[in-house]
Amino acid sequence: MASLVKQIDKATTDNAAKKMGSFVIFLTDDKDAMEKKIKEFAEKNGIKKTVLAIDNPAGPDGYNIDKNASVTTLLYTGRKVTANHAFEKGKMDSKAIEKIIEDLPKILK
Repeated sequence: MASLVKQIDKATTDNAAKKMGSFVIFLTDDKDAMEKKIKEFAEKNGIKKTVLAIDNPAGPDGYNIDKNASVTTLLYTGRKVTANHAFEKGKMDSKAIEKIIEDLPKILK
C-alpha cells in the first residue's frame, strides 16, 4: 500500500495546478493505535500532500465500501466516481497499482 500512497501523493503534487487533491482513509475501530501508525507511515514514506484520515470500519456514509475489500480506491471529480477499484487482502499488487495510476487522467481534465 505504501507504493500506491506514494504514487498518489506524487501525482497530487505534480497536478496541483489542476487542483487535484487526495486522501487515504484507514477504516478501524482502534483510532488511537491507528493514529500513531499513520504518523509513522507518513514520515517513513515522505507523504506531503495526501491527507491521511481515520473512519469507522464501515467507511464514510454514502461511499458503499465493499466489506470484503482490504483496500478500495475511488477516483472522482465533481462528486462523480470515475473509477472504483476494490482489492481483497493480498490482491493489490504492482499491476493493480499501475491500473489505478493509469486511471488518474479520468479525473485530471
